[in-house]
Amino acid sequence: MSKWTREMIETSRGNFEVFVKGKGEPICITHHYSEFNETGDYFADTFTDNNRVFLVNLKGAGNSDKGSNAHELSMVDAVLDLEEIRKVNGLSSWTFAGHSTGGMIGVIYGIHFSTSLKSLILVGSSAREYTSSSSKCIYNEGHPKFKRMQELIELLKLPNLSEDERKRLSKERTQLSLFKPENYERYFSKNIVKKMSANRMNFFIREQLIFDVTRQLSAVKTKTVILCGRHDVQCPVDFSIEMSELIPDASLHIFEQSNHYPFLEEELEYKRIINSIVS
Repeated sequence: MSKWTREMIETSRGNFEVFVKGKGEPICITHHYSEFNETGDYFADTFTDNNRVFLVNLKGAGNSDKGSNAHELSMVDAVLDLEEIRKVNGLSSWTFAGHSTGGMIGVIYGIHFSTSLKSLILVGSSAREYTSSSSKCIYNEGHPKFKRMQELIELLKLPNLSEDERKRLSKERTQLSLFKPENYERYFSKNIVKKMSANRMNFFIREQLIFDVTRQLSAVKTKTVILCGRHDVQCPVDFSIEMSELIPDASLHIFEQSNHYPFLEEELEYKRIINSIVS
């Protein structure tokens, strides 16, 4: 199995660390605060059989430039940066695929740069703030597992955790977002290791409080595929349904046996749909 190849891409907006894998039509993938490396990413891996995937560390993540102004960590700036990366690679257009907060960046990409996109794939995402408005969200105080999720988040911040304890807590946290938590080991069996950019996470927490682009979704003029688990506790399915109703050329597929990770929980069905779009 081929590995991800690390590239440093110089643009007029800064230097970016990008990992590339696969051959075929180009697909760009990123996430608001994940720090990617040569081990790859579970979501990105689902596209590498048939496509050339560009997995981008945004400013402040990995070895990409840190940025000198706070706004450079915003979702709008992320889209402007991705556009420059596309141009430097000599691509007239590409597909953007985003999971969770990556999908939120994708929505903004579609609103402002549809002509740069062959298609847009949004998985388990939203076009507006989703935590305070829905008790189906695990980050909402009305959710039955809100308290435990908050406890796990705080415990994982402790600096003196042993590696085994950190893994145990991280596993429990992820299991809260699985339809069948007992399948955790099977889903997450690859040697993929990711970190999180604390600065980007902190900026996102503030930005998402006022995030709402639903009234601009009619501006998305590229083919858009929206996928979500019926039981998603992070970005509840209602927000995917909403996007599918407001984006003109959108299709929606709901995975009945999935939570936040349909590309792992119902991998065969997910890949069937993806391959019909981008291969």
